[in-house]
Amino acid sequence: MKLIRLLLLPIVPVYYLVTWFRNTLYDAGIKTSKSYDFPVVCVGNLSTGGTGKTPMVEYLIKLLKSEFNLATLSRGYGRNTKGFLLANDQISAKELGDEPFQFYNAFKEEILVAVDENRQEGIDILRALKKQPDIILLDDAFQHRKVKAGFNILLTTYMQPYFNDILLPTGNLRESRTGAKRANIIVVTKCPKDLSDSEKISIKKQIKAEPNQLICFSSIDYSSHVIAEEKTRPLQSLSKFTLVTGIANATPLLTYLTAKKLKYNHLEFKDHHTFTVSDIQRISESELIVTTEKDYMRLKEADLLKGKLYYLPIVSEIDKASEFDKKIKDFVRANKRI
Repeated sequence: MKLIRLLLLPIVPVYYLVTWFRNTLYDAGIKTSKSYDFPVVCVGNLSTGGTGKTPMVEYLIKLLKSEFNLATLSRGYGRNTKGFLLANDQISAKELGDEPFQFYNAFKEEILVAVDENRQEGIDILRALKKQPDIILLDDAFQHRKVKAGFNILLTTYMQPYFNDILLPTGNLRESRTGAKRANIIVVTKCPKDLSDSEKISIKKQIKAEPNQLICFSSIDYSSHVIAEEKTRPLQSLSKFTLVTGIANATPLLTYLTAKKLKYNHLEFKDHHTFTVSDIQRISESELIVTTEKDYMRLKEADLLKGKLYYLPIVSEIDKASEFDKKIKDFVRANKRI
């Protein structure tokens, strides 16, 4: 795969020109972006997948849901439906998409969870509802320039920061690094918990943030228990299990489990993998299965996995949480329609 990517290096300048031209048209107002007179917050990245958008959206939901009527709007990547859908108890992960189904499963009626590949249309429908949201969180919409979010949160990982990457198809960037200038906050995600101040300073210098941009560092914290619906078990009580992942980067999870000296067999699938009947059969051969929360949403309905499938929850921890929280809340309060 790496060799193929290297062979595609001559295409990178072409990709750059296409994305640069598109962004220039939006920046110049030739192609129009729709702005809104209420708070729209976008969480996204410059690279393809695996930067921690889902934990960040969940962090924002927890931060804001007690004070505001809140909705999330995603494209619904990998779903087998089209158009606008609003989550309810009858809908499945296949219809809604992995991440939005995870949001709904975690918060139920506390928030509105919607999907629409046309973000403008999705926002208009949400705002026309009787239970009108005060604020809409856009999941993975940094490159969706047809909508001009009032506030942008850009994520980049500690191990693969955007400033050390190049454009597709050789690298992983969806657009040029200069796109980071649109962000209000840049969060370096999946950092080691013991990241030193000197290394943070070094990363900030490489980011070269604008004066108005806040740079934060976040780490992933895993639960000490695995969960299956209403049932929980201490992670350390699991003597041996099969770990199933269908995410962009399982390395942090593997590092965590290995550090806990747990014995497990890893079945790795590609990100957003659609589990087939044969996949389920293979997974079911294990007596105890642990997976990610996202993968759990797609696997939990399989009869062969009933009673032995658990997921390990994760949360984002932000080093400048009070400053981060204040910047978000100040924006929402200043732009909330009275």
